[in-house]
Amino acid sequence: MDLLERNYKILEQNLIEQMETSLGYGKKLIDKEVKTGVFNVIIKPIIKSFYKYWSDKDARVGTLEQIRITLDVAKELINNGDTSKEKFDKKIDEIFPLYLKNDQTNRQCKGNHENYLKLKEVTKKCFISQVEESILFLNGRNGNEDIKDYNDLSRATFNTKDIAYKALKRQLDYKELGIQIVAQDDSILKVPVGKKVIITVLKKGFELTKKQLIDDLDTIFN
Repeated sequence: MDLLERNYKILEQNLIEQMETSLGYGKKLIDKEVKTGVFNVIIKPIIKSFYKYWSDKDARVGTLEQIRITLDVAKELINNGDTSKEKFDKKIDEIFPLYLKNDQTNRQCKGNHENYLKLKEVTKKCFISQVEESILFLNGRNGNEDIKDYNDLSRATFNTKDIAYKALKRQLDYKELGIQIVAQDDSILKVPVGKKVIITVLKKGFELTKKQLIDDLDTIFN
């Protein structure tokens, strides 16, 4: 296996693990919010069943596809030997509609809502940052054949925790901004009931995921 394929598999596995962790947070949070919230006996099971279906089907399937799209775009750009801004931007514009189609937040939002274009723009910026970071990981620029896992790959890619944190923060900031756009006016959501609960879970789940990712950096670089 060459270095590019090795790095691809390591990064893919880590991104899938991050997805499972985030979905796990969401399931625990939705149970807690529904139990402690003031809902009637009819609304409670509707909210829980919607979230279960969404996390087991839409979110998991869509996120797995986004991971594949992101890594494949980065890999293609590297293999073509041209990651110039012109080639990069052209590829992003070509593939972004497919990425957006699989975005878990986008799937639950109304395309005709006044805030949708802002959400779409933020999602594209997040996609761009993910591809840029994936190129760094996949390049294996240090040519280090001793890399065995994601921790090794992260240290070889970023060298210092500060550099890694800046890359992570950029993606987290876009994710947070997307949630803020949805929270600003929850009428953007397609879901018929439990919008405030869904937004609360998104916010709290994001904070838990954010903390976990930052804690992971401490482990990797200390």
